[in-house]
Amino acid sequence: MISKATTVDQYINEAPDDRREALQKLRNVILENLPEGFQEGIGYGMIGYFVPHSIYPAGYHCTPELPLPFMSFASQKNSINFYHMCIYANPELHDWFVTEYTKHSKQKLDMGKSCVRFKKPENIPFELIGELVKKISVADWIETYESAFKK
Repeated sequence: MISKATTVDQYINEAPDDRREALQKLRNVILENLPEGFQEGIGYGMIGYFVPHSIYPAGYHCTPELPLPFMSFASQKNSINFYHMCIYANPELHDWFVTEYTKHSKQKLDMGKSCVRFKKPENIPFELIGELVKKISVADWIETYESAFKK
């Protein structure tokens, strides 16, 4: 489900009642741990965190007029999905996350390349996501992005 919200608050307020609290908590955990330089906003119909053009003028290689995406989350039809581009681009970070997940959740990890799906809001491992968020600086992400995606 792609939201037509234009602000983060609007996005959360328009989410289903049973997800609002988890979405707000996820946002708070991200903002508390987000390294300096990343910005929050709406992108691709979800709440996103990105490297602004003021830091990385080239933008996203697929759509250069957009800032470089880093992480996002969304309330989808059957789950809350958390997307972290560096999990996909950095095998060491991916392996760390998969290993740590079992220490923070009794639920089976439901993960795609850069997406982690949580079918129940109460199963989101907020502490683990906070740890993940602070592991990658803007400079780290740009370096990883350029070596993995921008050819």
